[in-house]
Amino acid sequence: MALSLNSRMQAAELSGIRKISNLLDHYPNAINLTVGQPDFPTPTKIKEAAIHAIHSNHTSYTTNAGLLELRQAASDFFANQYGFTYNPQTEIIVTAGASGAMDATFRTILEEGDEIIIPSPIYTGYDALIKLTGATAIHLDTTKTNFIPDPQKLEALITPKTKAVVFNNPSNPTGAVIPNETMDGLVKVLTKHELFIISDEIYSENTFEGTHRSFAQYPEIRDKLFLIHGLSKSHAMTGWRLGFLFAAEKWAKHVLKAHAHNTLCANQPAQHAAICALNDCTEIPKEMNEQYIRRRNLVYHRLTEMGLPTIKPGGAFYMFPSILEFNMTSEQFVLTVLQEADVAFVPGSAFTPLGEGYIRISYAASDDQLEIAMNRLEKWIKNWRENERHIVPDSSLI
Repeated sequence: MALSLNSRMQAAELSGIRKISNLLDHYPNAINLTVGQPDFPTPTKIKEAAIHAIHSNHTSYTTNAGLLELRQAASDFFANQYGFTYNPQTEIIVTAGASGAMDATFRTILEEGDEIIIPSPIYTGYDALIKLTGATAIHLDTTKTNFIPDPQKLEALITPKTKAVVFNNPSNPTGAVIPNETMDGLVKVLTKHELFIISDEIYSENTFEGTHRSFAQYPEIRDKLFLIHGLSKSHAMTGWRLGFLFAAEKWAKHVLKAHAHNTLCANQPAQHAAICALNDCTEIPKEMNEQYIRRRNLVYHRLTEMGLPTIKPGGAFYMFPSILEFNMTSEQFVLTVLQEADVAFVPGSAFTPLGEGYIRISYAASDDQLEIAMNRLEKWIKNWRENERHIVPDSSLI
């Protein structure tokens, strides 16, 4: 019998985000606005907590769910921030990043033939993980509603096969924040149907206007909610791979098995760093947001001046302008701009097919870098419009 691989894994592809960022070695002068991570260093106090843990020999396994002290800190933090409480003993799992929490949740609840609704465009990682379970992602189109999921459109997609709905709020890649009244409408729909709700709120601390509202603040759906969270974006800790899953005990105990058999536990020094982040560095997100808001306004103003249709985002650190004018696929567009203008964006098609016709711009970069990038893009667009070009870029590197 010939050697073979899992057919689902063979069909899976690497993230469309990485397709472009991996090309940058060939373009040493390019401004990189692709990868979604803060450009700030992890705060010194958090790093010192990890160093102290290492010197204190806190480098062994922890319990599968993570250090109880950290789970208590997470429970207290979100209770203070948003007013919802999860039992640190039985309803919180510390995972290897929010992605680890998402993967363990999907593997726990999804089976072959299930359908899961995803408001799209949305982070591409969800689609890939869903396919690996044998379930099918059903995309809820948000492109006609300012990237906000519409309650009526959601209800129209629910069928007997629907097992769950995923939300990402604030959104990657659009930066959209679900308004409170829309969230109320979504919850009304969700309470009528027997399905799970998975809410990825990793960008909650990067909400720019008002206060973030969590799906966990609705008691009527709490018993079927999986809340995904972490410190990667809020505390500039992407490489620490530290996330959280919050869920009712009856579900969490099963997700814990998926997490334990895959990862065993999150790394212990990072857990000690996370305790410090949650207990002693609560002002860090606010300080970073002040800079993100300024950068958002800078990029939004420049894109608007260039005539690129753009919805001003309310959170995260992404802009998602339309590039339909240029008669190219989004991948052709970003390759051409990279090759000719030395600026790297992510094609909208990386965020499900509904992202086609857009590009994602990460403004988690310095003001100087953003100004240079916008100047280069503006010059390229002006030249394209003056010459009415129809370029087919060299895609041989992908």
